[in-house]
Amino acid sequence: MKVNIRSVLRGTAVVVFWLAVWWLAAVAVRQELLLPTPLAVLQTLGELMFTSSFWKAVFLSLLRIAAGFAAAVVGGTVLAVLCHLFPLLRVLFSPLMHIVRAAPVASFIILTLVWVYVEAVPIVISFLMVLPIVFINVQEGICRTDTALLEMAKAYRLPFSRTVKAIYLPSVKPFFMIACVNGLGFAWKSGIAAEVICRPDFSIGRQLQSAKLLLETPEVFAWTAVVVVLSLLFEKALLAVTKKGGILHDNT
Repeated sequence: MKVNIRSVLRGTAVVVFWLAVWWLAAVAVRQELLLPTPLAVLQTLGELMFTSSFWKAVFLSLLRIAAGFAAAVVGGTVLAVLCHLFPLLRVLFSPLMHIVRAAPVASFIILTLVWVYVEAVPIVISFLMVLPIVFINVQEGICRTDTALLEMAKAYRLPFSRTVKAIYLPSVKPFFMIACVNGLGFAWKSGIAAEVICRPDFSIGRQLQSAKLLLETPEVFAWTAVVVVLSLLFEKALLAVTKKGGILHDNT
């Protein structure tokens, strides 16, 4: 993999610029309670990283969100395929997916707290927020499959498995990848929001809420930085896996 030096330098310059803006704003405010300096946040993060509870919270939050995301990717894909094969299912499920996508996350979190135990709430919420994204995008990819190619496959009596591999999959792949990348962001945002509200043991959301109640603003910023970094790493890992598996090309 070739490293684009210019892109790296440009990205570094952007980060340095916004860190400088942050530092100047913090110096102007002169209230760590309102806006801590980047150095204070970095120091707090360093202290947190030397505690076992930090890594346990990170691991369990990552596990919950990854479980919800994976279940939504599988469930949304299977449901989209079934709705394509059986139009009645499409009539039944398509409006439901749009309702779930449009409804406030907080409403689902509160309802889910009534139905399942606390530890499972972030999993369910991540699942619900990603499911309609995958479903709608995969369904769109299937519907946009070239009908001329399908007619040709039918004329040459290609087996269904070969039709899927040669025609349907290339059509669906771009839509599937867009759904996964966008879904990752929603999974993290909704999953952490669920943790903040339901406060499961050893979770990033619980740590955020505790820091906020104790007015530990640098700690709030530190945990927020952890969420952002984990989300970016998760996205990079997904892109790397899909490129290696041939699902997404380097020039995409």
